[in-house]
Amino acid sequence: MNKKVIITGATGMVGRGVLLECLDHMAISEVLIIGRNPVEMDHPKLKELIHKDFSDFSGVIDQLKGYDGCFYCLGISAAGLKEEEYKRITYDYTLSLAKTLKQLNPKITFTYVSGQGTDSTEKGRMMWARVKGKTENDLLNLGFKDAYMFRPGAIIPLRGIKSRTKAYQFMYDYFMWLVKLIKFLSPNSVVNTTQIGQAMINSMLEGYENKVLKPKDIIILSKNESPGK
Repeated sequence: MNKKVIITGATGMVGRGVLLECLDHMAISEVLIIGRNPVEMDHPKLKELIHKDFSDFSGVIDQLKGYDGCFYCLGISAAGLKEEEYKRITYDYTLSLAKTLKQLNPKITFTYVSGQGTDSTEKGRMMWARVKGKTENDLLNLGFKDAYMFRPGAIIPLRGIKSRTKAYQFMYDYFMWLVKLIKFLSPNSVVNTTQIGQAMINSMLEGYENKVLKPKDIIILSKNESPGK
């Protein structure tokens, strides 16, 4: 199919997983990584755009044309952050790139990694959930050909991937048995990085009936079982 995709957050756990799946997928001919730091990987499909200011993409628009999908995996923990700073990274950065890509690539599919517990009403007590909810809502209202909000919840990293968040990696190192137990008891409550990557690719190629995807949706879509559109 020769699809061209953009990935952000490729140095993180989810983004790395999505990147590996995209590089392996026969339908994808090019992967552009946008980030502040290089991913330190060589691959014939891989291109990199080192960009420090995610609030402004006006200087690099020529490098963002001609893409079919964007898998937005850039994110940060809200721990220790004030709402203004968290909103700047979570909402402002995301919408800045989304608006730019929408203008340059009218038929692009935009897929955003959100999280379980996101507050779609934007009025709840949890700051991070309100900000994520506003981000989701505004992305869905931008007018993309297709846009999907992924809420993966607990994630098992595969293919040697490590989390850059120390607290998360500590959990994976010492409590992975608990995550696997939860998955055993409730198979549709936990996803892995491979499933997220495959589901994102399929959201672009096949579409999906739900715009906000919970773990069960991600698992279904990763198997290419989507009922389509």
